[in-house]
Amino acid sequence: MPATPLVGATTAARVLRSPKIWIFPAVVIGLVTLLLSLLYVGGIVNPRGHLHRLPIGLVNNDRGALVNGQRLDLGAQITAGIAGAPDPQHQISWRQLDQQGAMNGLASAKLYAVLEVNAGFSAAVTALGAPAPGAPAPPTITVLTNPGAGSLASSLASGIAQTAAHAASTQLGSTLKAPPTSSAAERLLLADPVTIVTAVGHPIGAHSGLGLTAFYYTLLLVLAGFLGATVISNGVDVALGYAASELGPLRTQRPTVPISRTQTLLVTGTMSVGLSVLTSSLIMLATVAILGMDASHLPLLWVFSFCATATIGLGAQALLAAFGGIGQLIAMFVFIALALPSSGATVPLAALPTFYRVLAEFEPMRQLTDGVRSILYFDARADAGLTRAWIMMAVGLAAALAFGFAMTRYYDRKGLHRIHPADPDSPQDDGTL
Repeated sequence: MPATPLVGATTAARVLRSPKIWIFPAVVIGLVTLLLSLLYVGGIVNPRGHLHRLPIGLVNNDRGALVNGQRLDLGAQITAGIAGAPDPQHQISWRQLDQQGAMNGLASAKLYAVLEVNAGFSAAVTALGAPAPGAPAPPTITVLTNPGAGSLASSLASGIAQTAAHAASTQLGSTLKAPPTSSAAERLLLADPVTIVTAVGHPIGAHSGLGLTAFYYTLLLVLAGFLGATVISNGVDVALGYAASELGPLRTQRPTVPISRTQTLLVTGTMSVGLSVLTSSLIMLATVAILGMDASHLPLLWVFSFCATATIGLGAQALLAAFGGIGQLIAMFVFIALALPSSGATVPLAALPTFYRVLAEFEPMRQLTDGVRSILYFDARADAGLTRAWIMMAVGLAAALAFGFAMTRYYDRKGLHRIHPADPDSPQDDGTL
């Protein structure tokens, strides 16, 4: 059966010659591209330059030594010198702690690294210039890393701690005098006497992506909630006859079901919560069961994943209900574009510009990342970010529901329904752009 040609059909060339069809997409796409470029690269382009109070522990385990009847405590001198070193831009926050406090700071993600002056430090320094059988044990400073805080965060902190330790070593060496009979190698050793050792302070599993699995797992939760909300919203519109379904050349339009905006939001919100059970389960199945990602507290991880996905989905549904088609773009900025660079997952918050640190106070991905990181790396400790994550998730959920239903009720009371009766006197479309 031959195809029936469209009578009076508009050609593509005619459509493309019209400026009206270009203006809106060009403006929107251009602005979105510019903003995404500024947001994403602006957060990572200069992390060292934006450092602000990066938390690093400082521990003095030195027991001191007696030299000619006088007590010598070089460990206390070194830690005091490091903590009091000029830092006009406040880039580093040295936390002087005991051994237990430092390990607790690493285990709760409150410290990105620890610089530790080892026991016997003063005794080892005094033994350098004294005659003794065999080579004396070198004075040692240990830098403990925290990979669970993120690979870049741990790297930045450990690099700063090592630099401070080397500076302390050379300063200490300038006060030591080599005996006249010492060799060139011995004089060189005394000029920089301290051995710097790097070790992992709070280890994580080998299948933890060097501390990045928490970020990617959280990203999966956010994407599942956001994309699920858009799919559900479109599917409900098709099922209720407010949008056409197109599959290749096939186009169907169902009869329109009269339903208020508030009831529609109730439908899409319920579906987002219900399908979050599926998506959170599949995310755990893929990452933990199939790929072997290191994870503990699995029941808690599942509950947290479900709540996080459902909260993101309800937030996106509220924005779609309030703003219509443009709501998808707004939701993308709220849950992804602004959330990713301010999450503190790849670049630590202390190395972000002020704008992103302000965003991190309420952007959902930062809160969710802290919760997932606490469960995966820090034994689900409440003070490692899990408590804050639950509180902020509850606040976000309440805000989303209040905003979404307030807007839909307002529209319904004003009679701003999604379908209007056709006006028989309205002019028909003549194909003019």
